[in-house]
Amino acid sequence: MRKLFYAFVIIGALTFTSCTLPQMIKAAKEQKLEVAPNPLEVHKDTVNFDLAGNLPIKMLKKGTVYTINTFYKYGENELALDPAAYRSEDYPNSGVEEIKVSKAFSFPYQDAYKVGTVEVQGVASKGTKSKTTPRMPVATGIITTSKLVQNSYYAAFAEHGYNNQEELVPVVIPDFIFERGRSVLRTSETKAAKGKQLDAYIAAKNVTRTVTITGTHSPEGAERINSKLSEERAAAIEKYYRAQMKKYDYQGLADEVKFILKPVVDDWSEFKNALAAYEGITSDQKSEYLNIINGGGSFEEQEKQMKKLKTYNKVFKDVYPGLRTAKTEILTIKDKKTDAEISVLAKQITAGQVKSDTLSFEELMYAATLTPSVEEKAAIYEAATKKGSNWNAHNNLGAAYIALAMENPARASEYAEKASAQLDIAAKLQETSEVHANLATISLWKGNPYKAYSHATKALRGANNDVTRGVNGVKGACEIYMANYSAAVSSTSSAVATDVNLFNKGLAQLLNKDFSNASSSFAEASAKNSNMAVAYYGAAVAAARSGNGDAVVSNLTSAVRIDSSLKEKALTDLEFTKFATTESFRSALK
Repeated sequence: MRKLFYAFVIIGALTFTSCTLPQMIKAAKEQKLEVAPNPLEVHKDTVNFDLAGNLPIKMLKKGTVYTINTFYKYGENELALDPAAYRSEDYPNSGVEEIKVSKAFSFPYQDAYKVGTVEVQGVASKGTKSKTTPRMPVATGIITTSKLVQNSYYAAFAEHGYNNQEELVPVVIPDFIFERGRSVLRTSETKAAKGKQLDAYIAAKNVTRTVTITGTHSPEGAERINSKLSEERAAAIEKYYRAQMKKYDYQGLADEVKFILKPVVDDWSEFKNALAAYEGITSDQKSEYLNIINGGGSFEEQEKQMKKLKTYNKVFKDVYPGLRTAKTEILTIKDKKTDAEISVLAKQITAGQVKSDTLSFEELMYAATLTPSVEEKAAIYEAATKKGSNWNAHNNLGAAYIALAMENPARASEYAEKASAQLDIAAKLQETSEVHANLATISLWKGNPYKAYSHATKALRGANNDVTRGVNGVKGACEIYMANYSAAVSSTSSAVATDVNLFNKGLAQLLNKDFSNASSSFAEASAKNSNMAVAYYGAAVAAARSGNGDAVVSNLTSAVRIDSSLKEKALTDLEFTKFATTESFRSALK
């Protein structure tokens, strides 16, 4: 009798199970699963989506588990994603209310995944028994618009440090000293070392802008009473200077020299300077003179007070004569090589025809700016790197290699490696905005936008306007890779208006859901470069998101005319799903 009871229990359990699981599978038809976004999208090389829905009331039976298995199917292959299991004991109210289910999914993007579908399959189980639902597609994928980003590169050249403008340098002739109360320039003065120095300068016919002659007098009455004495002493030097120009046959050159006479009258400045340098009296005794000068009163009254000091006769003898002078300061043009001379010598240095010290470091760095040839720039900067440890030479050689990589895509990897080596040296010598700007470009070139972004951020600290605008283009591209679209809009808006930067600006605006401005930016990019097929393609995507079918067709027509490979891309691009069946769309892609 007991055996018969157990048999009934087992049969009853099997009957309950066999009824329960099919009921769950039947109820699963009402689970209302949805995927967001749909279609899927790739951002930051990753596809993220959420699966959400409601399990119907009474679907979860006592002691059962309902598992939702999710797959991404592409072609003949599929990617199994994490399952989501819902146990009846976890939802005690499932008999009277729907169960909200949700799960976030993420998987790294690969190009093979572009065309595919998200499929779900429910599994109802109790113990070792289970039943499955048919597979159900819930989303398509993948929109790859963010992958349209174009790498922006910038070569940041540091300043050469050479002043190629006209420079005036002062030539100061030692003071000519005059006898007390007189303004005659004595022969002993002109034949002295200072006279010979002035004569030699005039004889050399140096290009001279101004000759400033300052005439002074000592404080005592015999000097002070003659108010024109200072002016006459200055005029005496001018007269001598002009006579020497005539002697050396200056002819028209003399007219280019401007004489400025500066007579100093009743001014204690020269006296105070001379007194400070004088060692014949003590500091306290010097203070007595300064107290009188600073005490106010007329120049004559102050000089009378000084005469009463015990040290006056000594100062009169030792200091006053040096105040009866005329000081000559000449502004002459610094002798420099012409740009043509610098350019020729730089080429000879790189060819090994002349020694490297024929040009200074600054002249050699400047020479690189005088040639339009990037190859010649690189050769000159390479020569500059051999003239000591100068960060700017290594930086500029690295920048030249970046420019060569931009000009020669077939050799880009080779030049990028050369640039990287030079920039590493430059960074060890000195981390500057230019060095970080170039390292940002190299990092982006090597496929590391995160490292490039770090360098770009450092480059912007204290950068000049040119570097700021250049590196903002690199930074904007990095921010699109990083899915920071609002920041990318800001960066590209502050970048140099190249076709690439304008395109990336439009792409960032598009991904930031600003379709109108995106269309304008794409139009600017294609206006800058009429052969930029991707700019027209981006404009077509912006038009599709705005629901403008005519603009979709016109822009796609322009895009595929320039680059026929975009036909296949457009045919599978989920951005154009709403327009794919129209005759005009199909005609544009024939």
